[in-house]
Amino acid sequence: MFNKKKLLLATGLLALASTANAAYEIKLDNNDSITFGGYIKADARYIDGTVGATDYWYGGGSALDESISNFGIAVNESRINTKYKHGDLTGFIEMDFYGDAVKGGGNEIISNSSNPRIRHAFIKYKNLLIGETWSTFVNTSALAEAADFGGPLVAAAFIRQGQVRYTMGDFQVSVENPESYGGVSGNDSMPDIVGRYNMKGDWGNVAIAVVAKQLQTVGGNEESAVGYGISGRINTFGKDDFRFQFHGGEVGRYVGVTASKDLIGEEVEETTSISMAYRHFWSEGLRSTAFYGNTTTDVADYDRTHWGVNLFKNVTKQLSFGVEVGNFEMADKNVDSDYLQFSAKYVL
Repeated sequence: MFNKKKLLLATGLLALASTANAAYEIKLDNNDSITFGGYIKADARYIDGTVGATDYWYGGGSALDESISNFGIAVNESRINTKYKHGDLTGFIEMDFYGDAVKGGGNEIISNSSNPRIRHAFIKYKNLLIGETWSTFVNTSALAEAADFGGPLVAAAFIRQGQVRYTMGDFQVSVENPESYGGVSGNDSMPDIVGRYNMKGDWGNVAIAVVAKQLQTVGGNEESAVGYGISGRINTFGKDDFRFQFHGGEVGRYVGVTASKDLIGEEVEETTSISMAYRHFWSEGLRSTAFYGNTTTDVADYDRTHWGVNLFKNVTKQLSFGVEVGNFEMADKNVDSDYLQFSAKYVL
């Protein structure tokens, strides 16, 4: 068996070396396999306005006194992953190059280097998942297809963290890493609890999720918080689809990528967030998405919006080019910026 595995592995690695930048599954035996994947993505981005330039829009940003114009090229969204499968047991790890949040940790003086970061690292055995990956609160199928990283993150459930998750048919429950965003960090004694119910069929899917948290305020008090969300992707005409997310209550850091905090001083933040995206296929290899996202909060009185329209063309199954125009606004600070972005993406 050992020699057979060595032969299969050597054959797989020879195939891997013969054709660069492709997706590969190396079969070790009938129950074991290793898969390599990811993608390479290059973005050219022009920004004009009173929100400081970033590689992608999220829930916050720098409010500027005067309008600026900025052009940049970045490849930080590129990523690599590896999956090892042994019967019912799966191990998965993925990294990209946003190791210092939005900019990736490099500089533009000489090398434009960026730091890698872990996106996913988990073990899955049958219905049990342990490790870091998307929160159970997140329905990734409801995220818009966009050139800008993740589309309207300002209104999306978008969080990865350590967790233990159990799946029972269409129901999922998890205990997840706690953090009191806006409160005291490092003093969270109780995990976040997330429950989610999934409905799916030929028509698409809808997920209903609830998160319960215990928060630590800067004044030394404990506060309970409960947030909810409904999200999905609905198939419409042909290959077209409509994607949506609606979140409310005390969702805090689970939604908006800093557009919503858990705590403002001693008060638990209340958030309302909505995101919509329609994707239309003009032909087999040509498609567009129009998206809109907005998050408002009660205590801090945040009001953040991101909209965009794009066009993607697949030259091959793995290679696509895209262009996107849009606007990001922080109405609570009376600033906004327009952007134009071109992308090239090669799926490994």
